[in-house]
Amino acid sequence: MTTLSVFTSDDMRRVCTRISHEIIERNNGAKNLVLLGLVRRGALIASRISKNISDIENISVPVFSLDITDLRDDRENLESGEARNYKIDDIASITADIASKFPPLLTSGSNEDFSKSHVVLVDDVLFTGRSIRAALDCITRVSRPSRVQLAVLIDRGHRELPIRADFVGKNLPTKSSERVNVLMEEIDGLDRVDVERAQLP
Repeated sequence: MTTLSVFTSDDMRRVCTRISHEIIERNNGAKNLVLLGLVRRGALIASRISKNISDIENISVPVFSLDITDLRDDRENLESGEARNYKIDDIASITADIASKFPPLLTSGSNEDFSKSHVVLVDDVLFTGRSIRAALDCITRVSRPSRVQLAVLIDRGHRELPIRADFVGKNLPTKSSERVNVLMEEIDGLDRVDVERAQLP
């Protein structure tokens, strides 16, 4: 396998800043915004965007972590290793020393009302769309938002469901056999996006 770096720390900072401004513009401000980040790295990106928006608009933007592991319709394939390009990132696998870096976890028992909120789902990589489908199921178990939008750092294509991101950091055409790895300072020690691909003969 060969690894190609496609995003530096500066790229990630600029992209998160741009997405933050786009979210504000699309929603006419930040008054009713709630950010929900998919565990793990989507939650960390959501935290960064929430901070950016709060700094720009001088208003606190609620942000939560969303663990969709048990709601994925392809979980059996993930656990059996049949789908190499997927990974399971759940709350249980977060060690205590980094748990404090994540937004609070939204669960079916959370007493949150999103009926008047514009919810922005945040994930690191949009691939087949199955994680987002599971996230939508997770949200509706808690509350029915006024609107749901999707922000992703990387859109790599290969959709299996009719799901499209509203805010995209970078469209990155890939082969289905390749893997996109997002590294983040909070848990990996650096910010970077790599693509793993088979080495050419």
